[in-house]
Amino acid sequence: MRHARRALALVAGTAAAAVAVAVGSAAWQLPDYADLPARFPSSDAKLLDRSGELLQSVRLDHRVRRLDWVPLADISPRLVEAVLSVEDRRFHRHPGVDPLAIGAALRDAAAGRGLRGASTITMQLATQLAAQREPQGSPRRGSWAGKLAQLRDALALELRYDKRGILEAYLNVVTWRGELAGIDAGARGLFGKAPSALDETEAWLLASALRSPGAPAATVLRRACGLARWDATRCTGPAARVAAAFDGPVSIPPAASLAPHLARRLLRTPGEQVRTSIDAGLQAFVLQALRAQLEQLSAERVRDGAAIVVDNATGEVLAYVGSAGPASRASLVDAARAPRQAGSTLKPFLYALALQERLLTPASLLDDSPVDVTTAAGAWVPQNYDRSFRGLTSLRVALASSLNVPAVRTLLLLGPDALHRQLRAVGYAGLADDPDHYGYSLALGSADVTLLEQVNAYRTLANGGRFSPLRFATGEAPAAGEPVIDARAAWLVGDILADRGARAPTFGLESALATRGWSAVKTGTSKDLRDNWCLGWSARYTVGVWVGNAEGDPMRAVSGVAGAAPAWAAIVDHLDEAPAPAPPPGLVAVRVQFATGEPAREEWFLAGTEQPGIRAAPARVAAARIVAPADGTVLALDPDIPPRLQRVRLVASNVADAEWLVDGETVGRGDLLWTPLPGRHAIALRLGNGIADTVQVDVRGALRP
Repeated sequence: MRHARRALALVAGTAAAAVAVAVGSAAWQLPDYADLPARFPSSDAKLLDRSGELLQSVRLDHRVRRLDWVPLADISPRLVEAVLSVEDRRFHRHPGVDPLAIGAALRDAAAGRGLRGASTITMQLATQLAAQREPQGSPRRGSWAGKLAQLRDALALELRYDKRGILEAYLNVVTWRGELAGIDAGARGLFGKAPSALDETEAWLLASALRSPGAPAATVLRRACGLARWDATRCTGPAARVAAAFDGPVSIPPAASLAPHLARRLLRTPGEQVRTSIDAGLQAFVLQALRAQLEQLSAERVRDGAAIVVDNATGEVLAYVGSAGPASRASLVDAARAPRQAGSTLKPFLYALALQERLLTPASLLDDSPVDVTTAAGAWVPQNYDRSFRGLTSLRVALASSLNVPAVRTLLLLGPDALHRQLRAVGYAGLADDPDHYGYSLALGSADVTLLEQVNAYRTLANGGRFSPLRFATGEAPAAGEPVIDARAAWLVGDILADRGARAPTFGLESALATRGWSAVKTGTSKDLRDNWCLGWSARYTVGVWVGNAEGDPMRAVSGVAGAAPAWAAIVDHLDEAPAPAPPPGLVAVRVQFATGEPAREEWFLAGTEQPGIRAAPARVAAARIVAPADGTVLALDPDIPPRLQRVRLVASNVADAEWLVDGETVGRGDLLWTPLPGRHAIALRLGNGIADTVQVDVRGALRP
């Protein structure tokens, strides 16, 4: 009798399978097996470094939690055995449809015991593939039409894939628990393990959850105990503790977390892998160096920091840390792209402009004494960081020691418009307002800039004044670069910023700015101690570091040399050392004697500007003053009056042969008439090599065309 029932079930099942194959006028087109991983992509996207090493994974698909496709060889054999035992004992002996299971299901249905499940692993996979292909149009799973379509597809699937491929695909597409789909997410989400590391208990619990992925832990445990035939001791002890994971929170940490901010900017599609120019080893070092420095600064109310390293020649970004503070309250903020006040970090571009215009030399004396600057808001009296003044100081010392008043006097000579144009040319795109908006405080970094802009602007100096955009991808030919600063002026600025002796009056000979190899470096601190910068370059790399608080609250007594500089120096010393860059053609070195107290030294000059002796301006020059126009004059142009009749007389006292400069450009000598143009202008009086006096005027309106 038993053999008869078995034969009946076999016949019935085979007949049903034959009918299923005949259903439909068009057979479902199965995807190639090699295409399956792409059809079930990870919910994460991956950011890779230049050699393919994982930097960061970011979840982008929040409908399902799926990780990597795992080959069958990398899945625990214990799990494979448990799944086959629970879901499909005759998997290796049937052609995709199990006639015995179908026969038993038909028999139970005929006896009124309900329609029991008879789906094989192949049939379940076929359903998953059909739903993935036609999620809205596939037949209802519990209907007879749906079951027949499932039978048809399972038979076709066995003809297309081999058994190992079917089993591998099933384990990678099936839902294990809640939103956890695929064995990689199931194993890591529930047990924090790779699929290859699952033990026997974990394997049976996972397999037992397949029938009801949302069942409580107690139900999963009870089912596993029955299927695996565990005794009561095991089911109430170790297995129960493991099963508790099914009721706990599911958390899958990123596979790597070295560059979260860059990943959020570059990754867009679930499952994609984006290779970048980042060097994973350097990225890890920079992250650790910055974290260590921020821990040192925690008592000074410093919580956040960012750092970038770029290759000077190629423009490739080698390290990008958008936030590193272990105590940060806003760790999602990308501080490398957040606009922050520049502080003294813009001074190198101010002096480069004065050098290339031949208005000043590295040996030129600048007056570090109190100065009143007329602004729209009233008189502004800039101060040095230490609130002291040093009198006549060479440009070399003024820049290297980051003195504020000489920088303001230099901008009075050049005019804000000229510096604004220079800063825009080196990549400070955030300076979108008119120069008048910043005024003469631009010399001290009143503008908001980003660390990314800062690093590339300093890289421009490192590259001899040639600007090109930064790159986050490898394989492209680097841009030749557009010359925006005279190569000789750029080299002179680098030579000054690398001069330990010149920076000693402010920073001392030994400080965090002193690196093992040659490097040029500049610090900056914004108003109210809200931002702290350290930027510089070696012959091969440019490095920038910012520390502060993402929310904008001030730090406590943190200067550039104490805040960002230690991390900057650690990064620079970690990189390969390279010799100092050679001077470009057109520069000459001359031994200079100073009559003002500075030690004699060999100084570099643009050819034609060299001077063997530097002394204070003679009394004749010191007494010369601009009589007209007065400082702060506002001039209004009338469009109805011919331009030749709208002129301003430039008048000086105590001198007759002075040279007049407007915004750094010579306009004539002696008593002359100047045709004004709209905008703010710096008018300077020069005698010999010295600037005797400067004023600012504001010209409004427009000339008739």
